[in-house]
Amino acid sequence: MQGVVELLAVVDTDGSIRHAGVIRSLDPDLDEQAVKAARQWQFTPGTREGTPVPVVIGIELTFTLRPKR
Repeated sequence: MQGVVELLAVVDTDGSIRHAGVIRSLDPDLDEQAVKAARQWQFTPGTREGTPVPVVIGIELTFTLRPKR
């Protein structure tokens, strides 16, 4: 199985992911893993006039699963 899970996420003023939702699903279990992975990432917060602000971003995670040998 291989493919892309697309997320729409809000990066909060501290650079963490406040909310992440699946906008293109691959498989429910992989969707859940994609959200879990994105929540572990740390971003540089967006700013407006020098002040950190929440920002909506798109994230694509590509999965390639191979059978066990």
